[in-house]
Amino acid sequence: MKTLIKNGLLIDPANQIQAYLNLVLEDGRVAAVTEECPEADSVIDAAGRVVAPGFIDIHMHEDPVKDGHIEYCIFNAMLRMGVTTAVGGNCGINVYDPCKYLELVDREGAPVNVMMFAGHEYYREAAGASDKYGPVTDEQLENMKRGLREALEAGCIGISYGLRYVPGTDRKEFLETASCCEAEGCMISAHVRDDEDRVFSAIAEVAEAGKLFSIPVQVSHIGSMGGFGQMEELLRQVAGYRANGLNIACDCYPYFAFSTRIGATTYDDGWLERYHCDYSACQLMEGKYKGQRCTPETFAEMRRDFPECLTVCYVMMESDIRKAFSDPGVMVGSDGLIDNGQGHPRAAGTFPRFLAQFVREGDVSLYDGIAKMTSIPAKRLGLANKGRLNVGADADVVIFDPEKVQDGATFDEPMLAPKGIDYVFVGGELAARDCRIVKADCGRALRRNKK
Repeated sequence: MKTLIKNGLLIDPANQIQAYLNLVLEDGRVAAVTEECPEADSVIDAAGRVVAPGFIDIHMHEDPVKDGHIEYCIFNAMLRMGVTTAVGGNCGINVYDPCKYLELVDREGAPVNVMMFAGHEYYREAAGASDKYGPVTDEQLENMKRGLREALEAGCIGISYGLRYVPGTDRKEFLETASCCEAEGCMISAHVRDDEDRVFSAIAEVAEAGKLFSIPVQVSHIGSMGGFGQMEELLRQVAGYRANGLNIACDCYPYFAFSTRIGATTYDDGWLERYHCDYSACQLMEGKYKGQRCTPETFAEMRRDFPECLTVCYVMMESDIRKAFSDPGVMVGSDGLIDNGQGHPRAAGTFPRFLAQFVREGDVSLYDGIAKMTSIPAKRLGLANKGRLNVGADADVVIFDPEKVQDGATFDEPMLAPKGIDYVFVGGELAARDCRIVKADCGRALRRNKK
């Protein structure tokens, strides 16, 4: 099957291309980039549209597994908004053994290509350390390291941490588990230990591991960690590390409210003072009070009786999020997390929202915005044939209208599809058209390229 995409504005930051060129896809690869219009089985006229590499979500939370099968929901939302590769297992959390998860994708296909982090918390609990506030024993630590090494050898991209969610993780546990990445030079990704004014020491903690083991460090969703007036200093801190040789980068989502479960340590005593808010800043996204803002009574009830309930907390500063995306070291990551179709709209709206509210409004150029969604995360993840559209690259392509692209998901209806994403190709196959899924199994499991 040969597909010709003609008359579109081809934007490929990996190859420094922004030009009106035609693209030919064949056998899962880019077969030609040309001014000509060769014969093809299918022809798409992309006049007035941007033709770009498929978007890469470096930070999301994968769908659950039930009865030996992945229950697809968030991966479907990824595809509808132009994502062709998504990285799960973030914040230290795996919903299932990450190696077996990749095997399920191998066997059944997926809406998008899937990569996985090995989650520190997942392997901590598997080793028998069930108290998130307590330390691990030496035996548990050795079991954790063994499991993490096996996951890395099986192709997981690195180790993710949710240090904020597991405060019992001490320096020894963190550094010894992070050291598992040293031999292969793979990365750690971290939801750092603290936020607001204490975010700087939290970032220094993960930077230490990067320096000690000469490994890349990814600081997750910086908007929800330093989007309370700390962003300028946070970005300066990270830039300083890069200037001194540390391979460190950040991701961020284009919203001004964060999301987590009501039982998470984020809501431990002191959260009202830390975020300078009252209970009404927290909205319940599930359960008997779904859609309602908290009162002291409903907050206490739900935290006690339904600690897994997803919430949204409206406390982040818009100016800080816009400042984050102006930084060249910050890429787009959704941090999407959905339970039974409920949660934060970032899971279904991040990429079109970024194009609509940050690129179209002028905070970021179109070229740089696409780089933040394609070439930069691809390089970060070692994906040599993705995030680019040169001849021989994987035929993961998104075609969108830069004037009409817009997120549809809202806090009341978080899974609504976007608009303005005309075509999405995964591996050269048409997977979505007009934000509707055409073929839901084009994605493949992707494993880390070893040294």
